[in-house]
Amino acid sequence: MKRGELYRVAHPSTKDPKKSRVFVVVGRQVVITSRFSTVVCAPVYSTHDGLSTQVRIGADEGLKHESSIHCDALVSLPKSALTDYVGALSPAKLDELDHALRVALDLPD
Repeated sequence: MKRGELYRVAHPSTKDPKKSRVFVVVGRQVVITSRFSTVVCAPVYSTHDGLSTQVRIGADEGLKHESSIHCDALVSLPKSALTDYVGALSPAKLDELDHALRVALDLPD
């Protein structure tokens, strides 16, 4: 498992109306490869509101349609739930993700 990879998670939350949702691993690689049981992820939605905290992704990342990563909705998921690999972000998309995370967390560039 690596930062920037996308995974489909079945029944991610009782509040989520979808049967499954794609998430992008956004946590630090050192934590991802550690014995820590969870990892920080950002959900992927089919909507895009044009916010600076959203990153457009689609077929190039392994999805069936255009979607966006929503960095304002970070969650911690068990690593054991991240088994259905979908794809990965390119280095350019990882840069966009980093920028969106800085905005979402109000961190300086």
